[in-house]
Amino acid sequence: MCGIAGFVAARQAVDDPKSLLATMVKALGHRGPDGAGVHLDDGAGLGHTRLAILDIAGGYQPMSNEDGSLWITFNGEIFNHVELRQELLGKGHVLSTRSDTEVILHLFEQEGEDCVRRLNGQWAFAIWNQHTRTAFLSRDRFGVRPLFYTSGEGLFLFASEIKAILAAPGVSRRPDLAALDQILTYWCTLPPRTMFEGIWELPPGCSATVKDGEVRVRRHWRLQYAGDGGYGKTPE
Repeated sequence: MCGIAGFVAARQAVDDPKSLLATMVKALGHRGPDGAGVHLDDGAGLGHTRLAILDIAGGYQPMSNEDGSLWITFNGEIFNHVELRQELLGKGHVLSTRSDTEVILHLFEQEGEDCVRRLNGQWAFAIWNQHTRTAFLSRDRFGVRPLFYTSGEGLFLFASEIKAILAAPGVSRRPDLAALDQILTYWCTLPPRTMFEGIWELPPGCSATVKDGEVRVRRHWRLQYAGDGGYGKTPE
């Protein structure tokens, strides 16, 4: 279990980005006792708290590709990362660690947003593309790894837990009464709702793209029952 957090600012919406990111990361310290890291760029920031499992010496995050144009913060485990790594090496990619984090990053570099269709595992991650000024976030098919976000007034915030988002200045703590109704009915909120107005859960099997203050969510996997020809598939 690791913790991820960060922000994307469409304009000068953050007075002290370093302090903002540090505050959010601190709220996730219990998720990653083996280290913490941040990466700040013009208009974006990624944070990470690490529980070291794979490549203990080389898997620190946030992590970048060779030229520093792509950065990732990742929570989870990719079970087929060894096979994907060999494929990427065969296509000329240069990987300097043995971590599954770096595999995701280079697979995104190779295949773009559709890279998630190749992943076998459980994940929540965010990738910042410095060239396009775009953030790409994704969550695994069944939502094993959590991912929450809020957006408004030119600022997009995300984190593994809502408490890290609430740690940011100006985020409303107003309860969502429709979500409360869901809890009393189903014993839980139904994604994308959470107990707080304006704070959303990225639904399982979905990805999000953030650019110029706009958030676009799309489904990359949908559950299909046996009578429909299989247990699951990617949308056409």
